[in-house]
Amino acid sequence: MDSHRLSRCGIRLTGANHLSYEFSSAMSYSERTARSLKPYLENSSISPLSTQIYNDSSIPSKGQEEHISAYTDTTYKQAQVNFAENYVSCSRCIKHTLQEIESVLMAPVNDEAATSTSADPEEGKPKVFIKQVSRPGSQQSQVQLQHAYNRPEKRQWETREAPPRVDIKHLLVRCAEALDVGRVDDFTALLKEAAKHVSINGDPIQRVGAYMLEGLVARHEASGTNIYHALRCLRPESNELLSYMRILYDICPYFKFSHMAVNGAIAEALRNEDRIHIIDFQIAQGTQWVTLIQALAARPVGPPHVRITGIDDSVSEHARGDGLQLVGKMLSEMSKKFNIPIEFSGLSAYGPQVTREMLDIQPGEALAVNFTLQLHHTPDESVDVSNPRDGLLRMVKSLSPKVVTLVEQESNTNTTPFLMRFLETMDYYSVMFESIDVTLPRDSKERINVEQHCLAKDIVNIIACEGKERIERHELLGKWRSRLTMAGFNTYPLSSYVNSVIRTLLGYYSHNYTLVEKDGATLLGWKNRNLISASAWH
Repeated sequence: MDSHRLSRCGIRLTGANHLSYEFSSAMSYSERTARSLKPYLENSSISPLSTQIYNDSSIPSKGQEEHISAYTDTTYKQAQVNFAENYVSCSRCIKHTLQEIESVLMAPVNDEAATSTSADPEEGKPKVFIKQVSRPGSQQSQVQLQHAYNRPEKRQWETREAPPRVDIKHLLVRCAEALDVGRVDDFTALLKEAAKHVSINGDPIQRVGAYMLEGLVARHEASGTNIYHALRCLRPESNELLSYMRILYDICPYFKFSHMAVNGAIAEALRNEDRIHIIDFQIAQGTQWVTLIQALAARPVGPPHVRITGIDDSVSEHARGDGLQLVGKMLSEMSKKFNIPIEFSGLSAYGPQVTREMLDIQPGEALAVNFTLQLHHTPDESVDVSNPRDGLLRMVKSLSPKVVTLVEQESNTNTTPFLMRFLETMDYYSVMFESIDVTLPRDSKERINVEQHCLAKDIVNIIACEGKERIERHELLGKWRSRLTMAGFNTYPLSSYVNSVIRTLLGYYSHNYTLVEKDGATLLGWKNRNLISASAWH
């Protein structure tokens, strides 16, 4: 498996010069940590470093076929609002109202275009052509990973009385400062103290603190041995990981609505085109395109021919439990349901290695390129002198796309020094974890699994890793704006109408969710902290 695929899961592999350093019996990172720090942590009742989370904390596993089938069916419910039924205590009337509002979101603004997209004619259904493309020389190697928080022992601290509250943020910062300047004895003592006050089912800072301590210990071990350890993670079954990702998507609406914001820009830019080609550099489950396809199918002049090229990664493939065939199947069924011709091509490749030839650009197509929570995984000039991040943007500009859309986490962790990066990570994820509390209770096993399998690996990677091993390299909207401008792009303002509908929908989750329009872009967040930026370019 390519190193970039492993790193998507927050993983660092032992270098070729350190092959003699082995982890017998797939010993997890935290097991090694717990052994080395046993004298300091063995009496800690709530340390995330010493014992295992609930053995039964996973969402109950169903048969993969049944789960995926159920998932696929849900994607065709026009403008579905899952949170109204599952997480928000709303009346049936409010739920119905939400569905109506969201159905308007991606429909054409023109009154004539507000036609039903639920028709399923028996004849004349367009055919979907699916082809699987593999990057030349790619390897399908499999790596068994042991997650730092998924060990077989059962945690003993879960049922014990919580210790007295302290200023956890201050304690964590002191821990990081001691590690940064090499005061190992102070670091160990502070680590012992901090471990008493964190908990994966506590308040947001306690939960974030648990994973940040994992990152600090991982960083300490790597600096002491100069070996890039594998942050091993025993990944859950594919149907379970898919459940975790879908729960995260529902309980953190800024992910869902950032998709809606950029889909509105694509619909506007391509509204008069007969042949459309969408290149998605992070296809995942392909669900971003459901509402857009419905809107295109409802055009008064008839639907265009749509071609989608989906570029894959190992995390998405594992979550689907299959290659890109599942995405192709979903789009095929949508093609029949909404009577719109769709052609899908799956491309297994690393973003910076994608070339024009791989994308099969055809004359007469209007091109849209989408980067959703992907571009920050591409190294920049601070990691690689060839600057793959800006190089990828220049390659995309050479394709002359009608529109390029970008969704990224609004955080500054790329080139900032360790301590500043530590503070930024603590602030960002504390706010995100606080927003999760609105929809899932503290003792929810689903919440624990979502935070562990979807967010904790990013936290550990940001704190523990440097150089090419640090994959999570987020940048603020202003920096992305500079990169895209230097690559030759101009801002394509997002729709104020779409933003107003998103703002209304956010209110049904919580009044603490925010939407800020800034220089044509959209910033979604919680209270006073922006968490996700969405923008479009041409």
